[in-house]
Amino acid sequence: MANRTDNSIRCSISKKPNDGMIFVVAIFAGLVIGFLSGISFPTMSLTKMNFTSSILPSVHVEDEKAKKSSNTSPQNEFNSTDAAFQKIWVPSNPRGSEMLPPSIVRAESDFYLRRLWGLPKDDLPAVKPKYLVAFTVAYGQRNNIDACVKKFSDNFTIVLFHYDGKTSEYDEFEWSKRAIHVSVPKQTKWWYAKRFLHPDIVAPYDYIFIWDEDLGVKNFDAEEYIKIVKKHGLEISQPAVESQKSITWKITKRIPGVEVHKEVEEKPGRCNNPQLPPCAGFIEIMAPVFSRDSWRCVWHMIQNDLVHGWGLDFALRKCVEPAHEKIGVVDSQWIIHQKITSLADQGTAQVGKTAFQGVRDRCKLEWTMFQNRMTESEKKYLKEITSASSNSTLT
Repeated sequence: MANRTDNSIRCSISKKPNDGMIFVVAIFAGLVIGFLSGISFPTMSLTKMNFTSSILPSVHVEDEKAKKSSNTSPQNEFNSTDAAFQKIWVPSNPRGSEMLPPSIVRAESDFYLRRLWGLPKDDLPAVKPKYLVAFTVAYGQRNNIDACVKKFSDNFTIVLFHYDGKTSEYDEFEWSKRAIHVSVPKQTKWWYAKRFLHPDIVAPYDYIFIWDEDLGVKNFDAEEYIKIVKKHGLEISQPAVESQKSITWKITKRIPGVEVHKEVEEKPGRCNNPQLPPCAGFIEIMAPVFSRDSWRCVWHMIQNDLVHGWGLDFALRKCVEPAHEKIGVVDSQWIIHQKITSLADQGTAQVGKTAFQGVRDRCKLEWTMFQNRMTESEKKYLKEITSASSNSTLT
């Protein structure tokens, strides 16, 4: 018995140095690992680290898609050292976003107003606006704009482009609270449209109205207008016009008793082809209405530096096919063109010229410039495709 006790004591004593050595080695290894991790930390991409919920602000939201995406994240599926994959996800992503995973890309947006609280999914009404109407306005025409806006239901997002800098003054109108106000002094409708009505911003809207401020709408109903446009398959349209003053283009003048017309017999010499502007495939730029698809094309055609839009109406036909069938004037919903030249008065008088005359001269100059650019662009493209066709034939 004594011998067994002595042996067991000796065995237990002999193990203690080994245990101590293991403990020391473990501590040393931990220090080395910690040191190596510490010096490598600054070189690590924070975007590739999975932070715990205790570090990030958290709000409990039931989102099954989020749960699924967290289980199938790139860190779990792919080796982080795969540099090529980390650099480019999808080459077809919008320009500049090729390094993003495609499911996070949101190329389109809208003008829907959002709250600063609650859940994003509860921000919008059950029925979102399907159409958009934009007016370029000065405060002097506020009563006219008030009458116009009241002709557009809650199905429309209202956008006001203020070229006189007065925006808060519209608070007297109840509808102003739900409108989008953009204010830049002394700019035109097409300057605003190019910068604030990008096709990816207005993508949720089936039709986009881009109207002047001097239009009487007593005989106009926006919802009925949309029904007629859909019925006749019009991609680009305008309401017919009545005016106490002369009407520039005969095709825009209202024909009583007709729902829609798409062509007209103009003055001799104005139309070389009855299916081309201004006899057909033509509407004026004062009150155009575009389908989503046609606006995407027209927006790209608008020039950054040509702001008055003169000549643009003759080129609209290039954005729909066949133009003489898909561009038309709605006679049963018509407007009064009051021809108030408030924007022209925003110009600056020059030596020998009034402010109005200076603006008018710029309009005419831009028409010529736009026409020349379009002609030269078409010639250049036709030359390129002809050359390419010739080269392919030779090979």
